[in-house]
Amino acid sequence: MGHHGDCIFCGIVSGALPCFKVCEDDRTLAFMDLFPVAEGHTLIIPKRHATDLFGMDSETLSAVSATSLRVAAAIRATLAPDGLGVFQLNGAAAGQTVFHYHMHLLPRNEGVPFALHSRVRGDDDALRRTAERLAGALP
Repeated sequence: MGHHGDCIFCGIVSGALPCFKVCEDDRTLAFMDLFPVAEGHTLIIPKRHATDLFGMDSETLSAVSATSLRVAAAIRATLAPDGLGVFQLNGAAAGQTVFHYHMHLLPRNEGVPFALHSRVRGDDDALRRTAERLAGALP
């Protein structure tokens, strides 16, 4: 499905790199952010490489949106956050750090300072448990 050079997300799609998978279909993959800002911080990516929004086609963008909606429902049902941030960044100036299109689903709770990225790697057991809980709650 279009592995692109040294792209870490393409490595995850190909199975060469591990992830804590929430769900997958023929066009998309959802998995836990390894550097989560909050419990449930999930990334949804197209399996086919596109650097950013400008490299996406409408069908794949629709597929990412559909997967995001399913995972968002699972986050709400499982974690019951006060809110949910949906973020997609294009280019380094916008804060993009991995140059493979991806959507962040970021559970938000009142009183917690806002951040899009963390420099602290999540605990593997906690990430695995959360991924399993979300996968089990998918509509």
